[in-house]
Amino acid sequence: MNPPVASLATRPGSAVEAAIRKGRARRFYKAYGLTIGSEVILPELEPTAPATSDIEIAVGPIDFPEAASPNATAFRFEPTRQYLSWQAVGTFLISDASRIDVDPAPGIDDPLLAFPLLGPVLALTLHQRRLLVLHASAIAVDGQGVIFMGDKGAGKSTTAGAMIRAGHLLLTDDVVALDLSDPSRPMILPGFPQLKLAADAADVIRIGQAEVRPQVHPQIEKAQHRLQKGFSGEAVPAARIYVLERGEQAAITPLPGAGALAATIKFSYVTRFGRQALVGDFASTHLAQCAQLAARIGVSRLDVPAGLERIDEAVALIERDPAAGAQAR
Repeated sequence: MNPPVASLATRPGSAVEAAIRKGRARRFYKAYGLTIGSEVILPELEPTAPATSDIEIAVGPIDFPEAASPNATAFRFEPTRQYLSWQAVGTFLISDASRIDVDPAPGIDDPLLAFPLLGPVLALTLHQRRLLVLHASAIAVDGQGVIFMGDKGAGKSTTAGAMIRAGHLLLTDDVVALDLSDPSRPMILPGFPQLKLAADAADVIRIGQAEVRPQVHPQIEKAQHRLQKGFSGEAVPAARIYVLERGEQAAITPLPGAGALAATIKFSYVTRFGRQALVGDFASTHLAQCAQLAARIGVSRLDVPAGLERIDEAVALIERDPAAGAQAR
């Protein structure tokens, strides 16, 4: 259970905010089909020309009246504003699904701010924009989207990396956003060209032409691999969804309808924050979106053999899966 948060309020235009923001240039990026104007430097994202921003990221103070203990987290969700605070990193405020205020903890720089900002904070912002957001990775295979869901450590990013090595294109890692505005054609929106891999997986997979960014904190085990190629900048239709499990042999087993819906709900990003995050009509909207995707695409269990040296067995099985053509129609 997340701890309760006292009433929070921003102080836009204050002298303190002006001091914090002094010297911060506004940069423009693109991700998930959106233009992002940001005062936080985000080299993970693709730069783009200055334009009207769909999402604005600004650095400034966010009032947090109650002191939190070290390493504590606190969240508060309202229909138009969502607050997320990590004592060791900073506080974030999402407003009207179009603005993210960032109040860094003392001594925290932009590379560490980017971890929650481009993870749960951006995921909830996309959720507020009425996209269905999954905690997953996605790859484009012959113009069709393949999604990998699973528990922590299941190998989502590792499997995605092996697919990239085999010649397929990354769509997004960790945060998968789907546009369901056309019920007959769910579309996966391209995120940004970065894949997070543990050291042992990176040693085996060895993705070519990827920049390994410096580690920003000793407790962050996975390294950020920014792809120089192997990224799809275009949205593609979702064709397959897999839940990764460990098995003796690579195998694909379709889940029944109820199982497909349950898996989609379980691995949707917003469920990580519990029922409190589904304020207003978001609960019914979210359930309808999960049901729509599960019914249209279906979900299969993908058994991945233990041992990184056997990851290509799962890749070959995915490439041969006949379900892609039927689901993409």
